Amino acid sequence: MPRGRYSLHDPHDHTPFADEHFQCAPGPSGWRYVSQLTTPSGDHRGSVDLALDELGRPIRLELHTGSWQVRGAALDGVTWVRTDPTGTHATEGHVRAHAFTGTSPAFLVATARLLRLTPSSAATRVRLVSFTEPVLAPRTVDQSWALVEREAHATDNDPLIVEEYQVTALDTGEQHTVHLAGDVVLAAPGIELEDLQSPPSVFAP
Repeated sequence: MPRGRYSLHDPHDHTPFADEHFQCAPGPSGWRYVSQLTTPSGDHRGSVDLALDELGRPIRLELHTGSWQVRGAALDGVTWVRTDPTGTHATEGHVRAHAFTGTSPAFLVATARLLRLTPSSAATRVRLVSFTEPVLAPRTVDQSWALVEREAHATDNDPLIVEEYQVTALDTGEQHTVHLAGDVVLAAPGIELEDLQSPPSVFAP
């Protein structure tokens, strides 16, 4: 069960905005990721709870940031309920999309798990609903994912398989690279893995 800490920062000006203390693990029904977020000064900032089924679909999502909250799941596309800071109003949303995304590294692992690409696969288009900080406003985004390389790195135990993905935002053409090892993000724009207390989990084929 990997656990550790990511530091999150603005990918453009590198301003730090949160530390994400996480743990995740595959289980009999899929994969689950939970985390607590703190500000650079150490104050509580929010939380993430994401559960995937064995096909990589989001069967439960709970996001908290500030006083905003989102609960969502895959249901004929994706469906969610967003609650305002006062707790008096809740707005429902539904989009024919494949999954969710956002600032948490969990979403990169989840998208890769959903697509299950191989280095010989063509780039694959995916539609996601992104919840933007800090008010968890939903926005539909289209991306293209391609697995560029899968490489084994020697360790004291089993080899560490690192996957390099090229992700393209289809509305702007902007491209970036994501490096994953199992269910841990090694590097991505705005994300640094600062601490890892146990090896990444290896997903069954």
